[in-house]
Amino acid sequence: MMMRKSLFVFGIGYSCLHFIRSHAAAFAEISGTVRSADSHAALAGEPLAPFLFDGTHADPEIHERLERADVILVSVPPDKDGDPVLVHFGAGLAESTARVIYLSSVGVYADHAGAWIDETATVVRDDTRRGLRAHAEAAWQSTCGDRLRILRLAGIYGPGRNAFVNLSRGRAHRIVKPGQVFNRIHVDDIVQAIAAAAMHPHGGVWNVCDDEPAPPQDVVTYAAGRMDIPPPPEQDFDTADLTPMARSFYASSNRISNARLKTGLGVSLRYPNYRSGLDALWNESQGRPLP
Repeated sequence: MMMRKSLFVFGIGYSCLHFIRSHAAAFAEISGTVRSADSHAALAGEPLAPFLFDGTHADPEIHERLERADVILVSVPPDKDGDPVLVHFGAGLAESTARVIYLSSVGVYADHAGAWIDETATVVRDDTRRGLRAHAEAAWQSTCGDRLRILRLAGIYGPGRNAFVNLSRGRAHRIVKPGQVFNRIHVDDIVQAIAAAAMHPHGGVWNVCDDEPAPPQDVVTYAAGRMDIPPPPEQDFDTADLTPMARSFYASSNRISNARLKTGLGVSLRYPNYRSGLDALWNESQGRPLP
């Protein structure tokens, strides 16, 4: 990592907090934004200074922190009015010399009917949630140029956020849509990718995903087997009671390549498929509450 630098994080959520905890010693100063007073209070004791930014109102000290940041990590999603970070801080970010790591999503890709794709594949350019993310990527590229590293993340899982938790809380579902596959990524491997991107001398786009795209119902079935419980019944996608947001995740089926992540950023995945990731989470949980 870049030792004794200053890190600023827009949107201290699940993945970014894991990165901060893992690499706190690499930075002389860590600060970032949260959306609410409750989120601010929840970070008490963490190795960082949080500031409020809800997309409309921003703590004045954010500008000062940004000016001395060497690495800027962004996980705030866009909305219908554009990217809130660029709306409020775009001018300063354009003048900054910091390396910027933007956490995007593999959801930007158009549907390729289960085919293997890489970072050059067609992305969505409409006004849907996926299209807004692709537009945001372009806006960040225009603002930051070669300082920008875009990490397109697959479905995130890890401690406290996984199929075991969903099963134990009765929230797991086996939705079956023929031909549907998804890639996933363990949060520990996201942390690896962020660290590698921060060290990389040039900008670029990298898919951050596992080696094995798989049907979503297979993941639930495997987790239930490790728990020695029956999996929930299968539900047909066409008739399943899904929210519009949940249904939108099934709008594309792609097998996403992570070759550039491995060769370009030099990341060796700790958990190359969902089974290895779930096995580790299950083994870590034995004798303790579920992760």
